[in-house]
Amino acid sequence: MLTIHADSRGHALVVKGAWIADAGALEELAAAYPQARVRQWPGILTPGIVNLYGTELLEEAYHPDPREADALGTEPLTGNSLAALAMDDARWGASARRGVQRMLAHGTVAAACETVRNRAVRDAVHRSGLGVVGRIGRPGGVASLDPYACGMPVDFAQPREQGSAARFAVFDVRDETELAERGAGTCVATVVEGRIVYRRR
Repeated sequence: MLTIHADSRGHALVVKGAWIADAGALEELAAAYPQARVRQWPGILTPGIVNLYGTELLEEAYHPDPREADALGTEPLTGNSLAALAMDDARWGASARRGVQRMLAHGTVAAACETVRNRAVRDAVHRSGLGVVGRIGRPGGVASLDPYACGMPVDFAQPREQGSAARFAVFDVRDETELAERGAGTCVATVVEGRIVYRRR
């Protein structure tokens, strides 16, 4: 099934399965693919973000369950706070699933990791569809779910063009300048392998 994803600027992508079949102006693509379903989003379509801190956010942090918020808060726990928790495979896997969902909610389609050593984390990431890209050493800046808050240049996945994987995000901003100012918390949708894996309610 073909789906056209379009933003408020009239930029659009034709998605077929896991791939981008075409890209261009909404008016032209709607005429060329009259059988396609059209999804119109507020804001702008961009390539998905690559979060440079996959290791830190998924293997070196615990993402509390909302039911633990009273005791643990809502922010990822690291360092001594993480060391104080009784972490087993089940808890690591659940934390990674929540961490991945929070990454997707910031327009992230891939995470950079040295090596994913924890099998529970690796399995959770694999099942989610979040991409994993290699890295050498640790990036500077500060690990954050919002790559715009890290103090490093934001890295995007490969360009959205015909024949590339359908991995992109939609942010409720007017343009890339406003996105950089307001950050990735403005994400309204994230698409991985042609599937909407996050949609703001």
